[in-house]
Amino acid sequence: MNTATDAPPARRRLPITDLSLVVLIGASGSGKSTFARRHFKPTEVISSDFCRGLVSDDENDQAASRDAFDVLHYIAGKRLAAGRLTVVDATNVQVEARRQLVRLAREHDVLPIAVVLDLPEEVCAERNATRPDRADMPRRVIKRHRGELRRSLRGLEREGFRKVHVLRSAAEVDFAEVVLERRYNDLRHLTGPFDIIGDVHGCSSELETLLAELGYRDGAHPDGRTAVFVGDLVDRGPDSPGVLRRVMSMVQTGNALCVPGNHENKLGRYLRGRNVQHTHGLAETIEQLEKEDAKDPEFRQRVAEFIDGLVSHYVLDGGDLVVCHAGLPEKYHGRTSGRVRSHALYGDTTGETDEFGLPVRYPWAEEYRGRAAVVYGHTPVPNTSWVNNTICLDTGAVFGGRMTALRWPERELVDVPAEQVWYEPVKPLLTQAPGAREGRPLDLDDVQGRRIVETRHLARVGVREENAAAALEIMSRFAIDPRLLVYLPPTMAPTATSTVDGHLEHPAEAFAQYRADGVRQVVCEEKHMGSRAVVLVCRDADTARKRFGLTPATANGTGTTGTTGTTGTTSTTGTTSTTGTTGTTGADDAVPTGALYTRTGRPFLSDESLTEALLDRLRAAATAAGLWDELGTDWLLLDAELMPWSLKASGLLRSQYAAVGAAAGAVLPGATAALEAAAARGVDVGALLHVQRERADDAAAFTEAYRRYCWTTDGLEGVRLAPFQVLAAEGRSLAGVPHDEQLAWLDRLVEHDPTGLIQATRRLVVDTGDEASVRAGTDWWLQLTAAGGEGMVVKPLQPLVRTEKGALVQPGIKVRGREYLRIIYGPEYTRPANLERLRNRHLGHKRSLALREYALGLEALDRLGDGEPLWRIHEAVFAVLALESEPVDPRL
Repeated sequence: MNTATDAPPARRRLPITDLSLVVLIGASGSGKSTFARRHFKPTEVISSDFCRGLVSDDENDQAASRDAFDVLHYIAGKRLAAGRLTVVDATNVQVEARRQLVRLAREHDVLPIAVVLDLPEEVCAERNATRPDRADMPRRVIKRHRGELRRSLRGLEREGFRKVHVLRSAAEVDFAEVVLERRYNDLRHLTGPFDIIGDVHGCSSELETLLAELGYRDGAHPDGRTAVFVGDLVDRGPDSPGVLRRVMSMVQTGNALCVPGNHENKLGRYLRGRNVQHTHGLAETIEQLEKEDAKDPEFRQRVAEFIDGLVSHYVLDGGDLVVCHAGLPEKYHGRTSGRVRSHALYGDTTGETDEFGLPVRYPWAEEYRGRAAVVYGHTPVPNTSWVNNTICLDTGAVFGGRMTALRWPERELVDVPAEQVWYEPVKPLLTQAPGAREGRPLDLDDVQGRRIVETRHLARVGVREENAAAALEIMSRFAIDPRLLVYLPPTMAPTATSTVDGHLEHPAEAFAQYRADGVRQVVCEEKHMGSRAVVLVCRDADTARKRFGLTPATANGTGTTGTTGTTGTTSTTGTTSTTGTTGTTGADDAVPTGALYTRTGRPFLSDESLTEALLDRLRAAATAAGLWDELGTDWLLLDAELMPWSLKASGLLRSQYAAVGAAAGAVLPGATAALEAAAARGVDVGALLHVQRERADDAAAFTEAYRRYCWTTDGLEGVRLAPFQVLAAEGRSLAGVPHDEQLAWLDRLVEHDPTGLIQATRRLVVDTGDEASVRAGTDWWLQLTAAGGEGMVVKPLQPLVRTEKGALVQPGIKVRGREYLRIIYGPEYTRPANLERLRNRHLGHKRSLALREYALGLEALDRLGDGEPLWRIHEAVFAVLALESEPVDPRL
């Protein structure tokens, strides 16, 4: 009969933090490997025996232990760096062995946790005896392990282990249960929506006003939103106890989260009886708390417990959002160490002090490249804005500024003004010019090597290293100033090969493709035979200075250029390099008011004054049309065609097209005349003569085809600009605006341009599901091309369309005319045999390229509209240029 003493021990829970370094400690034979296999994944466990086998082919070769532990530490470090739970299976009974592991955990900012198997010597010896590879292990080895272990037990926490679990019998080991626990800072399962509130500093009245503005009533939101406080609730302001009561109540009821600020940290130390200086507003808080003691004697204790329970930072919304007090680099997100807590509370300083005696803080946000948005406070700024996916919400309410909140995921800012200056700042709040943009400079590392660019419309787009190198060559030698290079247009896919007799391309296939994609309404836009041009036009020079940082030394496509190369620096701001372009800089004190550049980022016109003259006309038309005020912007970004084609392609015309026409004109008439003379003498050369006449006709048609798009210009006389899309304005991308609305804006530019520079884009809306409408679209294309037009581009009327399966639809399909294609495929391409051969063209790569570049272009526009820093915009822009170096048939 079993007695109470025979009953098995109760199951014991061993809490293990989900990201930690678990160190198994025990003598040989204590069952560490069996314990590891039972409770952890095989990939989570790194065994010293296994590592010995890796380096010596013998798991029991003690002579290989040094190399084996080098391998073990290396693998463990890589796992911890990747954020993986790691378990070290070794005896680990020696202090030095554990010290190295604790140091490794600290290097990667994770918790070291000890699991000790303190089993009796007899049990260890019996287990070793059953193992062939351990049967001859001397008993003294186990005794030595046990002795070292027993001497260490009491000091494991002092060594740095945050948790220590000791199992003293085989039964305890058998009934142990490892339970993985979330880190306190890991709240990824909370998806919001959130209202993140910046530094409060005792401004209770302003906090209540802001909460009301955000929609909170009595500390709760009717829509279930959660407030998140970035810390610095106390000090300097008139009512720190009132702020604490409100925030503590909201946190207790689950309506708010809060991270500590450096001021809470200092107040907490004071409340625990530590000796702290009563400076930077703490004296005022202490005085306010003393007045509270009479009304609520337990309030201090509750405040102390509240502060003591605050976590350094929170990772929220599936990892997309990090909230802390002073900012946090990506390598610290979700990590747990004193170093992480210190950075989250105080930030990082350079060790210097400024002219006001305040520490100079390291600009971590300027180098931040993380996926998660980091929202923080700590350092007051006059105007808050996104910098590299980070934002500071401390806008100096206690100093007479504003109290600011960020709605997430909407990314909307809400603020209320301070009721007065409650505390005079040591450093003036207004330290930068209004409208100045923060952010680190461009860097070579942003664009070189193999890259993956995250986009919102096509997930991840890869750029191969060799393509990046080719793009870097172009950017460093020829591109305009990078501050102006905010977008590059994508390539465009041609329509599927036509089966219509005599045609390589025909509208029927474009309409059919969109119909298959579920797109009913498309707009057919006249395709201007010019050169693709991107136009950035500012309302005035002041806008160019404030928004794009332009100075008199900045050139519209000449002078200082975009990236490094010859200078040897890693900065790509263009402040040191003057390579690769024509013209000079600094010759004129006028600030450029925009840019005109090609689809590879090169300046379109070598004459800066001519570029400015064109921008002046465009700016005047936009002013007369009222577009600045209607779109709420002081700058516009346009996609356009600049004509004539010969304006940019004169070298190509002379060396390639004109040469073909001249050769045909010199040779074919003589050959035809000789054959005609032979036929007159009765020689049977009829078939050959027919071929020669056809060749002459084809050559004439070829010459006529390219001459339609060439004419002489004098300054801007004869130049035509045909904008067909407004890409972006201040604060937003306009790429999602329907094309009919886009063209209506641009028609007004044409209407208000008395100089005739700006040319309209003709168009026709077609219903792909209606046969009559499709016929009308086809007839319109035939009329355009018969009159010498290049053709048309067919686009979904509503941009950013997806198929039923979620695939992104081609943004545009070009359908080029029969005669225009002579320029592309040669004078005789319409011969039946040639047409048949050319129909076997492969469009898959071109279509893929068009979609990838389109997604990158949209990403650049979104980042530009969101006010992200230049390096983030350039990441997408540069990728478009890199993809252009992928090998693809240039005729497509």
